[in-house]
Amino acid sequence: MSDTIKDQVSFAPLELRPYSRPGGPARPVSTVPVPVDRKPPWLTVKWQQGENYRDLKTLMRGLGLHTVCEEAHCPNISECWEHRTATFLILGDTCTRSCGFCAIKTGRPGKLDREEPERVARAIETLKLQHVVITSVNRDELPDGGAEIFAETIRLSRQYTPECGIEVLIPDFRGVWWALQLVMDARPNILNHNIESVPRLYYIVRPQAKYERSLELLKRAKDMDPTHSDIYTKSGLMVGLGEEWDEVVQVLHDLREHEVDIVTIGQYLRPSFRHLPVLKYYTPDEFKVLKEIALEMGFKHVESGPLVRSSYHAHEQVKQAADVSHSHVAATSLA
Repeated sequence: MSDTIKDQVSFAPLELRPYSRPGGPARPVSTVPVPVDRKPPWLTVKWQQGENYRDLKTLMRGLGLHTVCEEAHCPNISECWEHRTATFLILGDTCTRSCGFCAIKTGRPGKLDREEPERVARAIETLKLQHVVITSVNRDELPDGGAEIFAETIRLSRQYTPECGIEVLIPDFRGVWWALQLVMDARPNILNHNIESVPRLYYIVRPQAKYERSLELLKRAKDMDPTHSDIYTKSGLMVGLGEEWDEVVQVLHDLREHEVDIVTIGQYLRPSFRHLPVLKYYTPDEFKVLKEIALEMGFKHVESGPLVRSSYHAHEQVKQAADVSHSHVAATSLA
């Protein structure tokens, strides 16, 4: 962030106190609950429970698999599952970190499940998924942060369902770059790592993460790409946690400076009163402006809207990013 922007930033008045939940560390939470009736009408979600949704839910339970769609209380779960797009949560359902926005439980994870990649890959094959997102909890107690399981899940999924697009949403692996190389060598279509918030708020939003480390991961992923151009990098940003407009724009600039191809921008929604409060609801028009700003910066694809989450419309993003790349190559050739 530039000195000029820092000078303009006014710190949001958050009153915080520690909350100790069973099996996990303290996390910062607001003492002031947000009334439910504050939620604006554009955040209303139309729920769909068609055949695809029911098939996915039944199979997940039968195979003992977890999805971040369910664990993180995603508002788009019914829409995505109806499009046969799912986000698998691997490495268990217990996270070693305590981010102030996240609904996934914190604690001491169980034993690493070496059979999980096979079960995920078979589920993708059985459901004939067109696009899959594979993400995980943080497993900071593991030397590779779970990178080997990520890589094996990618390899088996591609082996069983070659036509399925594969996106991985990875943790920062605590800056262990050989672990990132394991994932990149498995060649996902999209390498996603969410920046989540502006650097000023990291101490409450992502207390165990580092803004600069997340940026470095995204740039290193580009440099490690074994295909040299076919793996797209992606990141996501939440708004409504007390950030300033200029800070959001600066984060977009930082992501583009680190060669990120795809960005998602969505409204933070408080999972419970134990989590950080919503300090602002952005309007649909504000999200449109942020999308225009991001596209002008050169992102190949931008999803920006109140209900946008990292995996929202993920099945469309590879194609659209590729179309932009091909258009750019054609224009360069003509020039």
